[in-house]
Parts: sequence; C-alpha cells; structure tokens
Amino acid sequence: MNPNEWVATILFFVVLMALVKPLGTFMARVYQGERTFLSPVLAPCENLLYRICGVNRDEEMGWKRYAWAMVLFNLMLFVALFAMLMLQHLLPLNPRRFPPFSWQLALNSAISFVTNTNWQNYSGELTASYFTQMVGLAVHNFVSAATGMVIVIALIRGFVRRKTSLLGNFWVDMTRSILYILLPISLMAALILVSQGVIQNFSDYKTLPLLQAASYDKAKLDDKANPVTDSAGKLVTETVTVKEVTVPMGPVASQEAIKELGTNGGGFFNANSAHPYENPTPLSHYLEILLILLIPFALTYTFGRMVGNTRQGWALLGVMLFILLASFGVLQTMESNGNPLVAGLGVQGANMEGKDIRFSVAGTSLFEVATTGTSCGAVTAMHDSLTPIGGMVPLSLILLGELAPGGVGSGLYTMLAFAVIAVFVSGLMIGRTPEYLGKKIEVREMWMSILSVLTAGIMVLILSGIAMITPSAVSSMANPGAHGLSEVLYAFASMANNNGSAFAGLSGNTNFYNLLGALAMTLGRYVPAIAVLAMAGSLAAKKYVPPSLGTLPTDKAPFAAWLTLVILIVGALTFFPALSLGPIVEHLQMIR
Repeated sequence: MNPNEWVATILFFVVLMALVKPLGTFMARVYQGERTFLSPVLAPCENLLYRICGVNRDEEMGWKRYAWAMVLFNLMLFVALFAMLMLQHLLPLNPRRFPPFSWQLALNSAISFVTNTNWQNYSGELTASYFTQMVGLAVHNFVSAATGMVIVIALIRGFVRRKTSLLGNFWVDMTRSILYILLPISLMAALILVSQGVIQNFSDYKTLPLLQAASYDKAKLDDKANPVTDSAGKLVTETVTVKEVTVPMGPVASQEAIKELGTNGGGFFNANSAHPYENPTPLSHYLEILLILLIPFALTYTFGRMVGNTRQGWALLGVMLFILLASFGVLQTMESNGNPLVAGLGVQGANMEGKDIRFSVAGTSLFEVATTGTSCGAVTAMHDSLTPIGGMVPLSLILLGELAPGGVGSGLYTMLAFAVIAVFVSGLMIGRTPEYLGKKIEVREMWMSILSVLTAGIMVLILSGIAMITPSAVSSMANPGAHGLSEVLYAFASMANNNGSAFAGLSGNTNFYNLLGALAMTLGRYVPAIAVLAMAGSLAAKKYVPPSLGTLPTDKAPFAAWLTLVILIVGALTFFPALSLGPIVEHLQMIR
C-alpha cells in the first residue's frame, strides 16, 4: 500500500468508528420507543400507519407469535414479488419490453430478495424492468434488511427482560426500522450518490455511436446456438465490427443506497458496484463501503446500551473489527503480490485483472472484505480473478457466518449465538453453570445457538457434495479441478449464508442451481432466525442472576479473545477439508 492508500484506509475506519456511538444510541432510542430528533416529523406518519393497518402499538408478542408474524409477512412479500416477476411484461415502466422471468428464475430471485440474499442468476440491465427494480427489488431491500434488525432486537430484549414471555411487537419494530433508520439514511446517501454521478432516471436506453469502430473475433454459432468447428475440430470464428453501443439507463441511485445500507447487494447492473453508473468516484466508493458496515457495527453499541453495559457491545465490536482487519490484510497482501505465473509474463499491472483499476488493490480489497464480512454481496472485483488464497478470504468470511460484522441484524445475532457457545464451553471448563448477561445458559439456549451457527454450514457441505456428483451441475463449471470446486462451494456458501455474491465462472441460471439455491437461501435465513427468536423467548422467561466472583466477565479483552478463538475453531473444523480441496490445493498448484 502506498501512503495515499494508507491515509484513505485509516481515515475511513476513523469515520466509521466515530459514527458507531451516535447511530447506535439513536437506534437504541428508536427501539425503546423514546423520542428522537426525527419524532416531530415521523411520529405522525408512524401513528397513521398503525391506524391504517389496525396495529395496537402497546400489544406485545411472545416469541412464537413474533416468529409467525415474521414468517407470514415474508411469505406474503415473496408471493407478491414472484407474481411481479412472472407478470413483468404486463406491468408499466418497461421501456425495453423485457419478457417475464421463467418460473424457476422467478422463484430463485423472489426468495433471494425476500431473504436479504440478492443472489442474481440474471443480468439486471438485460432482464428486469424499471418497475421490477423499484417496486419489487428495491422495496424488498428495505423489508428484508428490517427483518434482520427486528430479530436481533427481539434477542436483545430476551437478555434484558426477566420472567416474561413478551419480546415486543413485530409490526412496530418493523415500522420503526424502516421509517426511522433505513429510509432517512438511504435518502441522504442516494442524494450524495447522485451528486457523484450515479444515475437516477426513467429514460429509455441510449444508443450512441463509437468514436472509433472496434472489431473482435467470436465463435461462430449454428442455428441451435452451438459453436461451429471445422473438419479438424478447431473452433470456427468470425469477425464482428461494433460501431455503436447501447448505454443502459434507469433509477439506480435509489436502489444503490439501500442495497448497500441494508447489506442486500443486488446490483441494478450485472457488473454491480464495479459499474461506473453504480460507483463512479472514489468518494462514492468509500461511501458505499461505509453504508455496508455502518448499521452492523452500530448495532453492537445499540446492544450494549439496551443491556445496560456498553462495554459488552464494544467487546463484540472488537471481535468483529479484528476479523475484518485481519482478512483485509491477507487479501491486500495476496493481491498486491499477485499470481507469480502471470507476473512472469512481464505484463504491467497484470494482477489488476478482474479488479476495478480506479480504486487500486487496497480500495478493491477493502470493498470485498466489507461485502463478504457482511451479507451484502455487492462487488467491485470478480472473485474468480483473485489469487487462490485471496479468493479464500471472502469465501472464509462467508463460511464463518458473516459476523465480521455481518448483515444488518443477522451479523449481531450470529455473533451472540457464538458468544452463548463460548460462555457455555468456558463454563464446562471451570465446572460452573455458564451465565451471559445475567442469564443462565442451559440446554435450550445451546441447541438454538447451534442451529443458528451450523445450519448454513451443513447445507453448504451437503449441497456442494450433491453438485459434485450431478452431471448438469458439473457442466455449469467454467473451470475444472480445484478452482471449479471453489466456484461451487462459494455459490452455495453465498446462498445459504444470504450473501449473494458469486465467484463467477459458474453458470447459475440452471434448474439445478435455481431450485437448490432457493432451498439453501430459505433454510439459511429462516431456520437461524426462528432459532434466535426461540432462544430470545427462553432467555426472557429466566430470572436475572447477579454476577459473582465465579462469573466470567464477558466485557473484557480475554473473553473477546476466547470468542474469536471459538469462532475460528468452529469454522476450521467445519470447512477446512473443503477449503483444502479448493483454494489451498489451487494455491499449491500455482506456486509449484
């Protein structure tokens, strides 16, 4: 890293850490029903929504009712989005007259956006109309993000409350998440992005002449779109001359802001945040990284404030920050060194292949660890182009459960599940009933924590194994051997952990990946979410146990170090064999 990159990176984290406390405090006040500086404007809107929907804001729910409300609301949203994708050709704001999605692609895409995954087996600018992008996908970016936030708030209430079965009101929490937090920040961010050059319009696509015609060779295809070969079996090519280019338009900035803020990640364009209309300048680049990390980090302070001990939140934030910075260091180092085989060709800047040359290796590496350390999935580099160990970094961040700092809400409740496991194991080691935040951790809490932590990982391994013995799935791999395994492993890791980024090189728009991917996204989202709510209900019913001399202090550095070790051990025991067969083998082949 040169001095400018060091300054930009350090300044970024200074700004990020400076925003954690004020935003975390604001969110705690919102969820506790306290008055904020936005209340004079938004409180009347909030009350009006409750009257229209018939919601009693003072009526609270037990964990089962809270979970049913969450699941049924998400199911209703899925049905609406699925219908929208299937009827896209009949709906307005479709200047390119895009046809409807196939039912398999519509199923996969609808589940993807409802579950905050935003896995895209399609190119947005070639498939989705403006109506679909705005009314369908962008709206679900708000709702799916808010769903993760309300689940972690319910879990926090489980730690705070004593001898009760009530965790709050799902509808009130959902309304406040969107109205007070997601909408205002998204509006400000969208305006800044527009000022930087992110487009926001409803114009038809522009066809513009090139200043200089470009020619290239492409494979000649027969009537069935199969490559043509000559008598010797060699590929027949034909020269194509391009004299004009079609420039996509659309309402991009409004979706870009919430896509990053809500750690959704679905791009308006297929190139995602590497597209200059989504990410045009260095300022927009770092702003988008800031939006990705802002709420997940700030929620740790919200947690500390709501449980009455902000040091608890800082301890969790320290673990998240350590894993994120360590990952950034490894990725930056590997990509700066590059592939020695490519470097041996003597091509200047060869290690920038697949990366956004506008933002340097450091800027690209920071974006990639932010987007895979969370459940965002937006990219400015093709992970398929990273070095083997460099590609293993984003893959590992996803496989760890996306808790550094994780998705909005989902990252913190996954981290808290790991904290419960860490407390339980430490209690066994010293022969004492484990306690966390004044609540005894017993069998029910451990089972729910294990479900939350291991569900996605088990699915990744099982589904990847199925893909490796399914001919249609293997034929979708653009690369053989270890790299091909990494592509498949990354795909199911991304879907099961609701990330949405892809390794590239894998043709995902097939019945196999659309249907099994939909299953992975559904189970990966709702099994941990329901398990967390069940744990919250169990914790809320317990009495408070005052700390004693034998109580493990969970707000100090030793526990943070122990928690980090538990996370890494669980991840290594679960995924090291798969990583050994994929990126590690590929790295050994590269340096051989």
